[in-house]
Amino acid sequence: MLVMSRAQLKQVVDAVEAAYPRECCGLLAGRSGPDSDIEVRAVHPSANLDRSGRADRFEVDSKLFIDLSRDLRGTEERVVGVYHSHCDHRAQPSETDLELAWDPDLVWLIVAVEDGQAVHSTAHALDAGGRQFHDTGLRTDDWTAYPVRSDEENS
Repeated sequence: MLVMSRAQLKQVVDAVEAAYPRECCGLLAGRSGPDSDIEVRAVHPSANLDRSGRADRFEVDSKLFIDLSRDLRGTEERVVGVYHSHCDHRAQPSETDLELAWDPDLVWLIVAVEDGQAVHSTAHALDAGGRQFHDTGLRTDDWTAYPVRSDEENS
């Protein structure tokens, strides 16, 4: 499960909406939490360095990745994910995402943007063999367990 604050998710949503109709991208820094959750501690926007001329492509600045990884060395944090937008497309990994995915330890946060407005966000990770993505789940850190009715209410 990818867990981030509402403010962090809003930061990503604001960035992808501002970049529309081009894809937006960046990195997520954080740590492994309890129950195998990945806890996001910071969002690091990246310039989209893709030079293909296609609006549906992105490339994270490798210097940002290297510098951030170096800055986090010796701490409990690391680069835990990549975020990007899918403009007028579903919030699920594309064949291009699969081709370009480089690290099975990273979570891929995808935000679908329709007509300039974010409409859906999902998180995914590569399987151990790097052959396909699977849904990891996404929630904000203000989530609480669903209420439970007492046995008296169920009778």
